[in-house]
Amino acid sequence: MKFDRTVSTTCPYCGVGCQIDLNIKEGRIISAKASEGKAPNFGRLCVKGRFGTDYTHHPTRLTKPLIRKDLDKEKREPCGMEGFREASWDEALDMAADRISRTFLQSGSSAFGTFCCAKATNEDNYLFQKFVRSVLKTNNIDHCARLCHAASVAGLQKALGSAAMSNSIAEMKDLDLFIVTGSNTTETHPVISTYLKEAVVKNNARLIVIDPRKIEMANFAILHIQHKPGTDVAVYQAMAHVIVRDKLYSRDFIDRRTEGFEQYSASLDACTPQWAEKITGVTADKIEQAARLYGEAEKAAFYWGMGISQSVHGTDNTLSIANLALMCGHLGKPGTGVNPLRGQNNVQGCSDSGGLPNIYPGYQNVADEESALKFEKAWGTDLNRKPGLTTLEMSDAIGEGIISDFIIMGENPLMSEPDLNKAREHLSKLKNMIVIDIFLNETGQYADVILPAAAFSEKNGTFTNSDRRVQLVRKALDPPGEAREDWQIISELAKRVGRRIGQDFSSEFNFSRADEIWDEMAELVPAFGGISHERIEREDGIHWPCPDKSHRGSPYLFSDSFPRGKGKFHELKLTNLSEQPDDDFPYILSTGRVLYHWHGGTMTRRSVLNDISPRPFVEIHPDDARKENLDSDSTVRVSSRRGSIELDIRISDRSPTGVLFIPIHFAEAAVNELTRDIRDASAKIPDYKICAVKIEKGR
Repeated sequence: MKFDRTVSTTCPYCGVGCQIDLNIKEGRIISAKASEGKAPNFGRLCVKGRFGTDYTHHPTRLTKPLIRKDLDKEKREPCGMEGFREASWDEALDMAADRISRTFLQSGSSAFGTFCCAKATNEDNYLFQKFVRSVLKTNNIDHCARLCHAASVAGLQKALGSAAMSNSIAEMKDLDLFIVTGSNTTETHPVISTYLKEAVVKNNARLIVIDPRKIEMANFAILHIQHKPGTDVAVYQAMAHVIVRDKLYSRDFIDRRTEGFEQYSASLDACTPQWAEKITGVTADKIEQAARLYGEAEKAAFYWGMGISQSVHGTDNTLSIANLALMCGHLGKPGTGVNPLRGQNNVQGCSDSGGLPNIYPGYQNVADEESALKFEKAWGTDLNRKPGLTTLEMSDAIGEGIISDFIIMGENPLMSEPDLNKAREHLSKLKNMIVIDIFLNETGQYADVILPAAAFSEKNGTFTNSDRRVQLVRKALDPPGEAREDWQIISELAKRVGRRIGQDFSSEFNFSRADEIWDEMAELVPAFGGISHERIEREDGIHWPCPDKSHRGSPYLFSDSFPRGKGKFHELKLTNLSEQPDDDFPYILSTGRVLYHWHGGTMTRRSVLNDISPRPFVEIHPDDARKENLDSDSTVRVSSRRGSIELDIRISDRSPTGVLFIPIHFAEAAVNELTRDIRDASAKIPDYKICAVKIEKGR
């Protein structure tokens, strides 16, 4: 089909950050393909990037501001479009500003909770957190990173002082040895999986997969360690035991670059492979083999996903991986490293831009006086030094009546939070809720005011992909109806709230283009000092840190030092706080993603992709299906102590016996009706990968 023009931009799905060409005809995207010759995908593209951008034209896009009809009802209840009336932008923004300012003047800054958005641009998120911190005077801001890689962040910050991927996607095809753990890479990061498989097939790289499920990557591995869910620390501690016992570690790297090795290595005495075999179900021989492969490799790298981080032990899981990398010196050079694969398209950038409760943009601590003074001077106002609440702590604070007002940009906690019954109960208690989004989702149904936003193809800005590469998002279309770009909405809301609380923020939110917002952020973030929209346009993306215009960017980290100085070993104690199966709920439930959908399904379920994968399902081992007298035509009910859902059954040996797997994308059978709200103590991330359930025939 002929098209009018082509616009190159960055894919809105996953953290790979593929460069795509949108072919436009008569104001619509008619096709998308990979941009040739551009990093990081160099012409490769997955099914979501190729066919999934049609959601932008879905008839349910929000096109006008909406105001709830039954405002100030004592206990709010969800409603569809019929529960809202259309309003002008002035009326909706004034109403939002009136309600926010009234709460600010009556209850103060602690009454606010806010979510920014890992799908929005860096510029959108920078301005959102500036609004929250400078106008509302609170650090109660968080986003979905809390629910995906918070434990990776917490663990790597403790060990190294930096939580980003240490190495670039471009290095993957040249790997020597690498371990994929807790990541179904083929379905969650399809383009990255092609590079990893290329390393094995074309370059004879050796792959170890450590994952309870028989994921596709296991077909390319020389070793698949299929451990019991929740026993990751035991696997890695036993590998460390072998490396110390057989002196496979790098004495030189340990002496020059680390601290705490002697104490840590002494703590491993009891962590023998035989000890781990009893806990993990993996034979001692396999653990010995994995340890020797990793310890003897000249270069080795770890890649992981939610299977490591979404755990009540997620920080310890990450630390156990960091300990191995530090003792073997597999850091600070190409083809090595510790690499958490980020889930959403801009979850790295949202964190970089200050979308977390304890940091300003560029990971500058809000409690640090020097940092606070710097941002106060730049923004012309006083700032709160107290770190804010995390995602689920804000939910708790709503339940306790501490937070009365919630402002949400592009997030959907009523799909993403654990124990959805509790999450809904908390949201119903809010006095005021403002939502900025492109669709009316499960969360928006509780809102008072909904402000329609632009999708990725309708605005300019930047996304930062999983390997810290800042890339341009280019406007290809006008937003539908009266929808506006997020940063434009935030700017107008900030000015109106400011006027109502007696402060003039006109000059602080007076931007005419996205690049002006980036330039302000780059002046405040040393790692962004050499990056501008103009330079990204010229160079097709730049890896931070890039401190000045002469710097070429940093494809890999830690060549000379770690941000915390020396890398730190951490002693670990094996604990098991996850909900365990019992007679009433005899199966372990694990959650995850499938190839054709993305996260809460807000976008892909409004795409042709939904025609390929339209129904929720539970994956069960054939032995378990026989035991429960279930066949492939069964509809089943899966229940936990928190709720029940009905869905299709998929009988497969991908999951081991005793373990069920349910994707996270389907609102009509939302798996988080079942999950348990128990959190990692450091990262505050819930235990999405393990809870006890039962399965029975449905209706």
